[in-house]
Amino acid sequence: MKQKITKAGFVDYSVITAAVILMDIGIHVFKFPNHFSFGGVSGLAVVLHQMLGFSAAQINLVINLLLLILGFAVLGRGFGFKTAYAVILSSLILEVMEKTMPVVRPLTNQPVLELAYAIALPAAAAGMLFYVDASGGGTDIIAMILKKYTTVDIGTALLVSDAAIVALSFLAFDVHTGLFSICGLIAKSIFVDRTMEQMRLCKYFTIICSDPEPICDYIRDVLKRSATLYNAQGGYTHENKTVILCALNRKQAVLLQRYIRRADSEAFIMVTKSSETIGKGFRLSV
Repeated sequence: MKQKITKAGFVDYSVITAAVILMDIGIHVFKFPNHFSFGGVSGLAVVLHQMLGFSAAQINLVINLLLLILGFAVLGRGFGFKTAYAVILSSLILEVMEKTMPVVRPLTNQPVLELAYAIALPAAAAGMLFYVDASGGGTDIIAMILKKYTTVDIGTALLVSDAAIVALSFLAFDVHTGLFSICGLIAKSIFVDRTMEQMRLCKYFTIICSDPEPICDYIRDVLKRSATLYNAQGGYTHENKTVILCALNRKQAVLLQRYIRRADSEAFIMVTKSSETIGKGFRLSV
């Protein structure tokens, strides 16, 4: 059991590390130089940097630490430790980037192109973090609290929690930047939901066959999953059949389809995409 927990923890923190690097590239290279402030503490840091003159990375760290305390109190220690790791790592990477590779002006003269990257990279990172029950800190924590105590999805929760920051961008900069920030906020909330959906995607198999034993052995012994069986009768031939129900991740689904084609070419297979699979071996809660 200890090995499983250690392996799961290693995978989670590897995902968090990759997500934080992706997020900070989007923030430092595309978001800060263009003054995009479509939510998040990084967006608020852009606004306060313009108003107060402090380093955006330093503002980002201070606000994140305050919201992290709130996350520990409301969402529990598991979420808190993962988010603390993400927040500290993100702030350190941003600080290093500011010192070693300062970006004082946009990379290109195409603001729409830069907006696309400023949205896509942090939003993909946010989806990866939410997938392992962590966050990049800041308003993501507020969104997770809203998700916990209401029925709204994470994308809508982000939209609500970040709306005030976008409004400030009109005051700190100009209408041009503010309108870009509104577009960015809407696109970000959609992108986060789609990223999480893809990462959680599983395949649900309904297999109708005459000899279920080899297939069940493969599912149990090779794929390390389980299955549910029940007896059925063909509506045309009236032959007795067995129906196997099984949920797998995408890699396992490919392996099972290949095996069934080799082991029982007469088996009838229906594969359905499942964006939410909850239970042992998958997510344990909503």
